[in-house]
Parts: sequence; C-alpha cells; structure tokens
Amino acid sequence: MPQIRIRITGSDDAGRAIRDLLTSLPGIERVEEIQDLMPHMDDPDSSSAGLSEDEGPAMRVIEVEAPDDAAAERVRETVEALAFKLDVLAEFESNESGSGE
Repeated sequence: MPQIRIRITGSDDAGRAIRDLLTSLPGIERVEEIQDLMPHMDDPDSSSAGLSEDEGPAMRVIEVEAPDDAAAERVRETVEALAFKLDVLAEFESNESGSGE
C-alpha cells in the first residue's frame, strides 16, 4: 500500500485546504497531519532572532495512505494542482509498497 508524505510550506488555510481535498478523494485510506521530524536551524542567540523577516510561512507534513499506485499518483497530481493554485510549496516523499524509497 503506497504511503506518501507531503511537506506543505504555506499558510495554515492552504494546509487545511490540501488536507480537506485529500480526505475527499475516493479510495484514500488515511490522511493525517504528523509532526515534522526535520530539525530546523534556529539560532536563538542570533542578532536577527525574532525579527518579522525571520518569520516565514508555516510548514506541516501530511501523511497519506493510498490503496494502490494509481490512487497515489492521483494524490500527487491533485495536490500539485491545488498547491500551484494556492501558491504554496508541496514536496513529496513516498514509500510505495514497501520499496523503502
């Protein structure tokens, strides 16, 4: 069963819209927002720490389980189209049928 992780960089509303779209796709087994495990390079001692220019768009990771490769491809195409429309970044990481990518 293909599993896709999608890293969304954009507003909370855009992330919610993508998550809602994914839950509406037929055949999708699971859609869950998970904790981002990637370390972020925050330096609290920096002279620019806390400045408004340092505050960027939110990042979230959504994990999706699809029943087959065709559904996984439909997830990618649908999210890419909506991300383009909402002007957000969507990065995909997949583990299809246990291939270990």
